[in-house]
Amino acid sequence: MSTTADSLVAELASVAAEAQINEADALDPSSTLPELSAAFVPPVSRTVAETGLSNSLLEHLVFNILYSRGGMTGRGLADLMGIGFEVIEGLMIDLKTHYDVEVKGSEGFGLSTSLFALSEMGRKRAREYFDINQYVGPAPVPLDLYRKAVRSQRFHKGWLTRELLVTAYKDAVIEPGVLEQIGPAANSGRSLLMFGMPGNGKTFMAEALLNLLTEEIFIPYAVEHNGIITQVFDALYHKRSTAGDFIESIISKERRFDGRWAKCQRPFLSSGGELGLEMLELRLNSATKIYDAPFHVKANNGIYLIDDFGRQRLTPTELLNRWIVPMESRIDHLELASGGKLSMPFEIFLVFSTNLKPAELGDEAFLRRIKYKMLVKNPTLDEFRELFLLYSSKQGLDCPSALLDKFLYERYERDKKPFRRCHPRDILLHVTDMIEFLRLPHLLTEDLLNRAFESCFAFSDAESQ
Repeated sequence: MSTTADSLVAELASVAAEAQINEADALDPSSTLPELSAAFVPPVSRTVAETGLSNSLLEHLVFNILYSRGGMTGRGLADLMGIGFEVIEGLMIDLKTHYDVEVKGSEGFGLSTSLFALSEMGRKRAREYFDINQYVGPAPVPLDLYRKAVRSQRFHKGWLTRELLVTAYKDAVIEPGVLEQIGPAANSGRSLLMFGMPGNGKTFMAEALLNLLTEEIFIPYAVEHNGIITQVFDALYHKRSTAGDFIESIISKERRFDGRWAKCQRPFLSSGGELGLEMLELRLNSATKIYDAPFHVKANNGIYLIDDFGRQRLTPTELLNRWIVPMESRIDHLELASGGKLSMPFEIFLVFSTNLKPAELGDEAFLRRIKYKMLVKNPTLDEFRELFLLYSSKQGLDCPSALLDKFLYERYERDKKPFRRCHPRDILLHVTDMIEFLRLPHLLTEDLLNRAFESCFAFSDAESQ
């Protein structure tokens, strides 16, 4: 196996993309791990004790890595584990003494530059370890440390100001009163139900909150409890601050933080109609014996949007019943394949978006579980005009006031057709599609507007005659 700097960096990036872990059990008040400050930065571990892991677990990980990836230098091995070589130096000496590993060469002075490979005896032991689990990646962090980190990095009271919210929605046409409803809900970090007719931008309003999530947090690649490993970090949903920070934290001799954690933006996850009850639980990979965290755990310290609420593969009642305790206690009790339970943090801002009426979702007691509710209304005429002008400008189309006034009167006001926030975008996209297909001048005309309108909406037989 090559140990050049370029190949090591590529390998580290590959391993980190694979490493995702999650797992929980009741918080142990007798834990000896240090309390964390409000601005959490995972300290670099210099000893086995400081990692919070057992020597046997680190040994297991060393065997898994050498078995699956072949020979590696001591420093390369430690880098893949996200720790300093000094943490595993004594372990490597013991494995060498007991003929589990062999030194195949050296790239310099000291044990950290020695090229280690499994002996025949070591490969036999590695196969036994592989039968237990096949985890390969940065060493996990203890579950109780993960819990403390999540508590430390939660949204603090007063984190959101009106100015920040206005900036987040600067590209949206929204009345100030709407922001005054969203603001307190987001500031509480609890839950918000956005309901109203389709096409009025509920999903857009929820996703715009992503613009607020600029603060960076630390997410572990994996967590461990009683030998069980769960992947938390997910490269699909967790966006690292910079690749440079990641590489430096892993391979630098002077690490700025523990390499078992990824420095990321606060997460924003979204689920739609595909969400099922089984997706709210730990998922065990039967081949690797590793658990994968459910979405709401991966969303810890961030926002989780349940889009199109009421049209999931589980009923609204099933979803809310599943989360009644976590929404109140901020702890979720997840079931293991063995039948045991793990207690994971539930520190997320839940946003539910639906086209259904609240009464169609559940009764008063059910809806009380969701702390904030907001009706997303149809835009006013003035808002609709502003949206039309905004989207026409984005399409590079001049929209004269007389042309727009006539169109709005004939197609909306006269027939009392309700305005929807998505209509200007949809109609103008149809206009540009026709211009491109028919090779017409890039100009907005009455004929194009009417043809685009008719191709946008479905009419009854009576309306179409």
